[in-house]
Amino acid sequence: MTSTKHLAIVTGAAGAMGRSVVEALVEAGITTAAVDIKADALEPVVAAGRGLVTPYVFDISDPAAVHTGADAIRNDLGTVDILVNNAGILSNNKALGTTPEEWNRILAVNLNGAFYLTREVLPGMREKKWGRIVNISSWAAKCGGLTAGTAYSVSKAALIGLTFSIAAETTREGITVNGIAPAFVRTPMVMEQLSAEKRAEVAEKIPVGRFCEPEEFAHTVMFLVSEKAGFITGEIVDMNGGFQFD
Repeated sequence: MTSTKHLAIVTGAAGAMGRSVVEALVEAGITTAAVDIKADALEPVVAAGRGLVTPYVFDISDPAAVHTGADAIRNDLGTVDILVNNAGILSNNKALGTTPEEWNRILAVNLNGAFYLTREVLPGMREKKWGRIVNISSWAAKCGGLTAGTAYSVSKAALIGLTFSIAAETTREGITVNGIAPAFVRTPMVMEQLSAEKRAEVAEKIPVGRFCEPEEFAHTVMFLVSEKAGFITGEIVDMNGGFQFD
């Protein structure tokens, strides 16, 4: 992959996982639109981006904001070839502790945002006959949530369904659509949700005995967006440390 050929969007780019993906894309020389809802949090991402990273601040749960943001990216940088739908919010609340407002907000960010952005980039990918979409799901989608809550688990399961649906639509168009289902990546979002005692308890339960590192996650993203992954579509790559085999 070269910077002259590919342009990427990464959502949730200011978080630990998103930032690791942006860093990996930059290392490969790929121009990247770093999307997040927090402008100040994007500053260090851009500063480390070697001139290849441009920040965009908008709420992916708002379809009008997504359209405006995607238009800005197209006007500034060109046609998007790679989309990494990484942005997400976590809740540990189970069914009876989940309010309708929380339910709607989590699905709006974790599922709807990926759908809105996919709609924005597909026309350009179809015109080029090349594209890569990677949706970041979670092992919670498969296990029902070991520590994650109901809304989060359901949103990530629905994201797998979206992955399959768009993959089926685009199989003959040079576009691949895949997902990753990680478990317990070492990020502030996960670490801050768990007490030190709970973190130790969870790490003990993970078969490989540790949390996943953001750089390991980014490595998997980079494989899926590479030229040599063109025969893989509609696949969900498990990164769960041995919790589940399939």
